Amino acid sequence: MADVSPSGPPRESLLAAVYRGQRVFVTGHTGFKGAWLCEWLLALGAEVTGYSLAAPTLPALSDQLGLARRLRHCHADLRDRSRLEAELAAARPDFVFHLAAQSLVRESYRSPVETFATNVMGTVHLLDALRRLDHPCAVVIVTSDKCYENRDWLYGYREEDALGGHDPYSASKGAAEIAVASWRRSFFTDHPVRIASARAGNVIGGGDWAKDRIVPDCVRALRAGEPIPVRNKVATRPWQHVLEPLSGYLWLAAVLARPELRPFGAALMTAAFNFGPNHDANRTVAELVEEVLRHWPGRWEDRSDPRAPHEARLLQLATDKAHALLGWAPVWGFREAVRETIAWYRQAAGVEDAETIRALTQEQITRYTTAARAADLAWAVAPCP
Repeated sequence: MADVSPSGPPRESLLAAVYRGQRVFVTGHTGFKGAWLCEWLLALGAEVTGYSLAAPTLPALSDQLGLARRLRHCHADLRDRSRLEAELAAARPDFVFHLAAQSLVRESYRSPVETFATNVMGTVHLLDALRRLDHPCAVVIVTSDKCYENRDWLYGYREEDALGGHDPYSASKGAAEIAVASWRRSFFTDHPVRIASARAGNVIGGGDWAKDRIVPDCVRALRAGEPIPVRNKVATRPWQHVLEPLSGYLWLAAVLARPELRPFGAALMTAAFNFGPNHDANRTVAELVEEVLRHWPGRWEDRSDPRAPHEARLLQLATDKAHALLGWAPVWGFREAVRETIAWYRQAAGVEDAETIRALTQEQITRYTTAARAADLAWAVAPCP
């Protein structure tokens, strides 16, 4: 059993062996998921370059963690093609994680053109810049579980199901997936760059401060002593802690870079992978809010509006492919994910010191990684001597 330090995840995991000393380029590092990913990568010993606009919220997890002082920070826009090409060439990355996006459904109704420009053309700009790399690089393009043509099915969507989207955000993510598949088949079949895409369920976790997302809405209301406003109490989503998809992204990139790590010896197609929770975590918004209130007492109010923009009612993912080809599986169940999320917010309340926030964040990464090792997941085990 590897030693576990309170300041970071077990250093002798396979992920540490893969990423230590490697150059990693992360787009969207000032966002919620991007900040968690960068914190994990830094703990693994990677050299990280972040490419992003300014943090989209105030507060922002990237600022709370003091990331700008601990990685190479590029304040730039995906839509600036020449700048993106120049920064990618200068970084000469071994790994690329593309998370930058306009990520809110309701915002996409307000700004549909900007949503498509960022989510589709921004992705295309990155894909085309990657064509110019002349050295091996593993790339994970992160889209969304909402990239599927949602038909309110009771069963989980599989990677082969039709892409689409009612709202501009969902449609833009479906279009980004089509672009990734096109570039992969057209330009990367005989190329040192290997590319896969990743689709994750609804992510929760400490440090998300976005508007129009239910957990940040809960936290803001509870801190103010007000009832939680719930817009769509019957909508069902695959809720998962942010570390779940991040472990999938990190491991997917690792096996792209090092085929010998494939846990079952299967031929890994550089295509799309779902990363979602177990079926039990597919809960309604009302159930999520009630679970939040178990850890932070308060109350909620039904603010349903029949005139509100359309949002999908049912959504869940099938993750058989990630399990079969990567040996990946979720670690924390629904209640653990909510418990860890609310614990982060309550412990971080009123804290302005970045080292304290960093320690809190790293402690959760440690607990998650330790639980994954206990479950004997491929990415968390110690490397062979």
